[in-house]
Amino acid sequence: MTQTQSAPPATWSPPAQQPVPPTAQQPGSTPARGPVARWFEGTPGRMRAFLILTAVMSVVFGLSAAQGFRQADGALTRAEANAAQLVRIQAIHTNLVSANADATNAFLVGGLEPPDQRRHFVDSLAGAARLIAEAATAQPADTAALGALNQTLITYDGLIEQARANNRQGLPIGSQYLRDANAVLQNDSLPLVKALVQANEERVDTEFDGIGQGNLWVVIAGLLTLVVFFVTLRWLARRTHRYVNVPIAAGAVLVLLTMVVGGVALSSASSKADETRSGAYDRTLALSRARIAAYDAKSNESLTLIARGSGDAFDKAYNASAAAVVEQLGKLNEAGLRSQWNAYDQMHKEVRSQDTKGDWDEAVALAVGRTNGANSVAAFTAFDTSSGDRLQATSGEVSTSLTDARDGLPPIGWLGLPIGIAAALLVAWGMSQRLEEYR
Repeated sequence: MTQTQSAPPATWSPPAQQPVPPTAQQPGSTPARGPVARWFEGTPGRMRAFLILTAVMSVVFGLSAAQGFRQADGALTRAEANAAQLVRIQAIHTNLVSANADATNAFLVGGLEPPDQRRHFVDSLAGAARLIAEAATAQPADTAALGALNQTLITYDGLIEQARANNRQGLPIGSQYLRDANAVLQNDSLPLVKALVQANEERVDTEFDGIGQGNLWVVIAGLLTLVVFFVTLRWLARRTHRYVNVPIAAGAVLVLLTMVVGGVALSSASSKADETRSGAYDRTLALSRARIAAYDAKSNESLTLIARGSGDAFDKAYNASAAAVVEQLGKLNEAGLRSQWNAYDQMHKEVRSQDTKGDWDEAVALAVGRTNGANSVAAFTAFDTSSGDRLQATSGEVSTSLTDARDGLPPIGWLGLPIGIAAALLVAWGMSQRLEEYR
């Protein structure tokens, strides 16, 4: 028989262990830290964190200081430009009512009006047209309204010429053309001018308010930056047992000096702007409004006589304009101007007295200056000349004062960022000295 061989006994071996991936974490082990986290570990890491924070705040302060000075400088520049535009618009207004006063007064003369008066009328209208062109170039936002205003002047001038032509021929219809021209001025031209005046007054007020806001950028950013410097220096003193880190302290002093010098300069500029606003600027507005109201009063004096007994509405308009002159002159310390206006107002009352008594010819003679003694024209001319000289002086003072305030600003507008970078470099230098001790 064949003998069957038995199989060797089976041997057991444990299953192979699966290798643990290198990224798997064993329970209870400490998570591995990335390179950024390790860079901020321990005392050197905290030093680096303080270095970054303080350096960034230094640069932010520099940018804020530059922004504050640019804002103040820009506000001063725009305030000066808008104030000049406002004076320009008010000069247009003055020229218009001045021309109308000449036209209405010349109408009383009849026939050919006095050459000087005619020349003043032509010059006033030409000056208004020239100023309209200048104003449209200076402030694009006013272009549309100024264009519409120019169209009304063309209509007004055409009606005045019709009134003159008919008046020279003694035709009664001339007075109707004159009233139509006055209606165009009062209902079409002057509302546009008043809207332009209001818009530019608001622009000037906005820029005056914005001048002082530049200081907030410097002061608030400076205080926050100094707080960060203080915390950094205090932490370093406690950690390194050294009282002062000289480079970082120098950076703090640089920020402090910039904040103080910048804050004082901006406060001074804001103060000068406020003085200009409450001084020369307000006087300029009051003088302009007084002159405009005075010319309007003079026009209504003539229109009252032209109406020949039916001019109550024009007489009331005179009284309203005269009250406006007195109100505006009351804002000024100008006794001479008040005296000259009172002299003219007294002559106007004499004109009205003669007209009321029925002596229309004598009233007209007083109104157009045909008398040998005192008359309305001479009295008004004295006020007109003096107030015009004062207006020119005060408007020039506004421009000069704002320019001086802007020129007095230190060049921190373009030095702000370099100052911030310099402070950041001082922080880096001072902190690197301490980091070297841990290498």
